[in-house]
Amino acid sequence: MTRSPHTLFLISSATLFFSGIILLSYRAYGWGLLPMLGLFILYLSAKNNRSVASLFLFFLIGFLTFQCATGRINGWDISKETNILLNRSFLIFILVALAVSQWIAKEKVLFYMRLPDWSKRISMPSHTISLPLFLLIGLAGSSTIFIPLIWSPATSEITSLLLFAVGFTILNATLEELIWRGVMLSSLIRNTSVIYAVTVTSIGFGLLHLSIGIPLLLSLLFSFGGFFYSIVVLKTDSIYPSITFHMVMNMGMVLNGWIN
Repeated sequence: MTRSPHTLFLISSATLFFSGIILLSYRAYGWGLLPMLGLFILYLSAKNNRSVASLFLFFLIGFLTFQCATGRINGWDISKETNILLNRSFLIFILVALAVSQWIAKEKVLFYMRLPDWSKRISMPSHTISLPLFLLIGLAGSSTIFIPLIWSPATSEITSLLLFAVGFTILNATLEELIWRGVMLSSLIRNTSVIYAVTVTSIGFGLLHLSIGIPLLLSLLFSFGGFFYSIVVLKTDSIYPSITFHMVMNMGMVLNGWIN
């Protein structure tokens, strides 16, 4: 079956986008420039939906800046916790790059920055449930991250650990959600299909974890988290629930010693 030029454009753009994330995550900067060049060529050659290639290209530009910045602080004489918090705060470079892309495309950044409509009912395959129940189920699922703590030995540095956990949780969850769901998802839905937007942002979200040393297969498993957060945002039409669930997950990961 012959694919339309538009479909090939979207597939090619996503492939270059994923390749760029992987290569830049491993700090293969020379090779990482090739997907960026490919996206720039697609941008110049596209007659429609140039904003998709632009969005991916500017994400990679922001990610390259992020990687260079985090590489520089690795040599600083600072604590491990401070290094991690600075690393997460540098995600702002990606967010700024995406904002520039939206400005060039003359598109409004949505962010889904509205409170949920608590009276709304969520459509499921065979029934509907109230929004509060939907969020309660999601919160319960996210909270399972704390189960390993039941068997963990008490730590003598619980206060400093909690302070670090709170700082990491706020920075990482907020910035990642604003990047992936606030800008990427909303922009791609505006210019492509919901399936494409959710798939690309979910896989991209997972692959970005390569940059903090998580193996490829495990990073891809994080894509299911990205899928879950995307569904939450689209069902509630608000980014706040996904930020909350993401914070719960990050807090559990820190307290379990998975972030160090």
